[in-house]
Amino acid sequence: MKILKWLLIVLIVLVALFFTVGQPYLKGQTKKNSPEKTVTYSENGIDLSVNYSSPAKKEREIFGALVPYDAIWRTGANEPTTFTTASDIKIIDKNLPAGTYSLWTEPNPESWSIIFNKEVPEWGVTLLSGGKKTTREPQSDVVRVNVPTEKLSNVQEHFTIAFEDATSLYLTLSWDRTKVKIPINK
Repeated sequence: MKILKWLLIVLIVLVALFFTVGQPYLKGQTKKNSPEKTVTYSENGIDLSVNYSSPAKKEREIFGALVPYDAIWRTGANEPTTFTTASDIKIIDKNLPAGTYSLWTEPNPESWSIIFNKEVPEWGVTLLSGGKKTTREPQSDVVRVNVPTEKLSNVQEHFTIAFEDATSLYLTLSWDRTKVKIPINK
């Protein structure tokens, strides 16, 4: 009985150490390889912000390999990418109310599904799956749209999210030789 009590105490101490020391250390280490970035857009009554981590290609095959086709991707590295809008907007023709959302994608060679989810989980993937299984709750999806892919002529080394505002406003995601443009309207 005494041994069981000590084992329980040791287990509790190890779990507490993991959450207070180990987990913050691991997050700090991963952000060295995939730095955190923020992009903003503020014009014509639209205020948007995206916070994401930007992994590098590092001579790896990205889409269809590192990021599998037909599987939900947390869209970046580390914590899930967040998309914040200060006002109600439309993604293509679907309403997205003001708020902060996690941004998920399902890449495919010809098109991507873009998903705005009202839940923002802490890490976005399960550690036991080696990062292959996401923690996204599909019932919390607010908007899901499909957009075509574009082939880039040059390799983009780092995953990049940006806003393009030429004749229309787009949220763009690009990495390796692939780019997608998500139309945003008021």
